[in-house]
Amino acid sequence: MAIEVFSRVEMKYMISDSDFQSLKPLLEQNMDSDIYNQGGKTYPIYNIYFDTSSNELIRKSLEKPVYKEKLRLRSYGKAGEGDTVYFEIKKKFDGIVYKRRTGLTLKEAEDFIKQGKKPLNPELNEQVFKEIQDLMQRYSLEPKVVISYDRLAYFGKNDSDFRITLDKNILTRRDELTLSKDPYGKDLLKENQWLMEAKGTNSFPLWFARFLSQRKINQNSFSKYGNEFVRYMSNS
Repeated sequence: MAIEVFSRVEMKYMISDSDFQSLKPLLEQNMDSDIYNQGGKTYPIYNIYFDTSSNELIRKSLEKPVYKEKLRLRSYGKAGEGDTVYFEIKKKFDGIVYKRRTGLTLKEAEDFIKQGKKPLNPELNEQVFKEIQDLMQRYSLEPKVVISYDRLAYFGKNDSDFRITLDKNILTRRDELTLSKDPYGKDLLKENQWLMEAKGTNSFPLWFARFLSQRKINQNSFSKYGNEFVRYMSNS
C-alpha cells in the first residue's frame, strides 16, 4: 500500500557547491544513497501545493505558528494519467513534522480535484484519504502553485531514520497547474546553491554536526512555498 505515516524533526540549511563537495565523501562514508539517485545523479520531484483563494494556509504558515498544515500532490518526474502520484498532508506542531500520504493515479487525483470524485484505487488508504477530503472541504482548497526540483537523498547506515536531502533547480510557476508538464518557471535559488534538509527521529550524528560547525553552516528556515509566495506577492 502506497502510504507513509511518520513524525520527525526537520532542519534546513542553505549550502554552496563548495559545501556540497566537502559533504559528499562524508555522505558516501556514513550514509546509503537513495535508490532513485541512479549513478549519483539527482532525480526530479514535482509538487502542486493547495491553498484557499485568499492564500490562507501559506499566510498563516509565514506567521510561524505553533501548528500549521499543508496539502500537496507529488510525483517523481513528469506523470501520465496512469502513473502513481501521492497526496500528502504535512503538519507541523511544536517543531515536529507529521506526514501522511497515499498513492493514486494522476487521473484519479485530477478527477478528485476537479469533480470531487473518490478514487476506486484498491491501494488507496481510506483513513488518509478521508483526512485529505476533510482538509479540502474545510478550507475549500484549490491548486495554487507548481514547485519542482532535482533531489539527492541519503539514509544513515547506522540509523535509517536519519535522512539528508539536497535540492537544487527549484522552479516555481502559477500556470499549467499539472504534474504532466516538463518543469519550468522561476528559480528560487542561485545557480550554486543547494537546499539541504536533515531529518530524523533522534539527535543527528556527530559527524554531521562537525561538518556544519567546520563549514560554519547555520540552520535556515527556508520554505519553498513560503519564499515563492513572498516573491509572488512582491511582484503583484
